[in-house]
Amino acid sequence: MSAAENKTYGIQDIYALSEGKRAELLDGQIYYMAPPTATHQRILNFLSTEINLYIRKKHGSCEVLPAPFAVFLDADKEKYFEPDISVICESEKVDDSGCHGAPDWIIEIVSPSSRNMDYYLKLAEYKKAGVKEYWIVDPMKEIILVYPMESSDAPIICSFKSKVNPKLYEDLEIDFAKMKI
Repeated sequence: MSAAENKTYGIQDIYALSEGKRAELLDGQIYYMAPPTATHQRILNFLSTEINLYIRKKHGSCEVLPAPFAVFLDADKEKYFEPDISVICESEKVDDSGCHGAPDWIIEIVSPSSRNMDYYLKLAEYKKAGVKEYWIVDPMKEIILVYPMESSDAPIICSFKSKVNPKLYEDLEIDFAKMKI
């Protein structure tokens, strides 16, 4: 993910991107997104499936929306992200254009081009916006960083051999050892 040339951009520039081109917007800068790898998509599918099955089993009201799905963290739509997975428990935040406000839980799957955005810029923006839990899944390092945003600044570090419990759903256990990548 790289920033575009030195110019200030807005949401209209995101909507003007050519078909198939994806980018995110932060502080007037566009960050273009590389196409996902097969490993990225396998992780995305595994996690989305596990979370969806749990919510369905519990008859929960939260919704799991995988990328590409727009998240507008601010009312003026100048902070536009496409998290890999957004879990949203307040249905009134969602319309056909995306999520307006902070999702409850966001999962980002790191790629070489998104490392700086996922580990630093998005972490700060998601925390400021009120995201309750943020996971960074890093296939290269085979780790998951779990940020329970309301309780601590320090992440819980788990491996791809771990069983991980999100704080949002304490009785959900995601066994990363079952993931095939």
